Amino acid sequence: MAPFGARAREHTGGIIDLSQGTPVDATPEFIQQELKSAANSPGYPLTIGTPELRSAMRNWATNVLGASGEFDVLPTIGSKELVAWLPTILQAKTVLYPRVAYPTYLVGSMIHQSTNIAVDIDAKSWPKSDLAWINSPSNPTGRVHSESELEAVIAYAREHNTVIASDECYINFPATGPKPISILKVAAGNNKNLLAVHSMSKRSNLAGYRAGLIVGDPGLIAEIREVRKHAGMLTPLPIQRAMTAALGDEEHVAIQAARYANRREILSSALIAAGFQIDFSNAGLYIWCTRNEDCWNSVSWLADIGILATPGIFYGEAGAQHIRIAMTATDAQIADAAGRIMKSL
Repeated sequence: MAPFGARAREHTGGIIDLSQGTPVDATPEFIQQELKSAANSPGYPLTIGTPELRSAMRNWATNVLGASGEFDVLPTIGSKELVAWLPTILQAKTVLYPRVAYPTYLVGSMIHQSTNIAVDIDAKSWPKSDLAWINSPSNPTGRVHSESELEAVIAYAREHNTVIASDECYINFPATGPKPISILKVAAGNNKNLLAVHSMSKRSNLAGYRAGLIVGDPGLIAEIREVRKHAGMLTPLPIQRAMTAALGDEEHVAIQAARYANRREILSSALIAAGFQIDFSNAGLYIWCTRNEDCWNSVSWLADIGILATPGIFYGEAGAQHIRIAMTATDAQIADAAGRIMKSL
């Protein structure tokens, strides 16, 4: 990517970096205040979370995700560390992950030296495994699993006694098509072997806080909690306080979702005018698009007008003709990017 970044920086208007999914909008003030108010934290934090945070996580899982039946909750230090270490914590010998996917699913299996297998969406075609990752809405594609697809995943878990880790970090940002749903809602109270993985990074612009959570099978979470406790994977108390406040409010999430929807519309129109076909991109923070050419050619074309995008090949061979464009840039930068694209036609 370095040569393309250098070329984009040579543009007279400067670089517009749409290659990284790091939030740029402000952390809501009421969350910042909670963090500040807990700055005096001399003691060790609880691995399981404060009673207030545990209550907030359970209420959020019930009211927003639609979780029911017996389930437990656990805070994490963001979601990426959980993704990277889950195969090790569960001692998973075989790990499945989507054919086009966030790279850390593969990295996590490599850390544990698991057998790793890239699979298609249809769980009926999957081989037996110890741990299987799904991601809806997907990073990078923005694809949303249908209810029937999630039912097939649950059936697979029951048949093979496989742990399913459902990465749902972008569930709060629907765009077009069916609204994303949690695997825990589809499970309808039978949460055995199911984990829903969530992040506060995008939902509440807390990427710098490193705040996440998992919800699901109480037995699995108890196992994960014991390892995390002894490994020192403790979410700091000020972050737990901030999470408690954030999970208790959905208004700021709706405001952020509207921002991303507006940016998506502006960028999509320009990209389509430039001959790109937008595939999936039904939810989340990214536009997954192609001009039916090598992804590096598309990256190069955008770099010439000062825009940096991510080549789809970074997410698997199946993404070799696509690029991922992040909407994690300011409204002014998004408008500027769309203007540069239109001016280049």
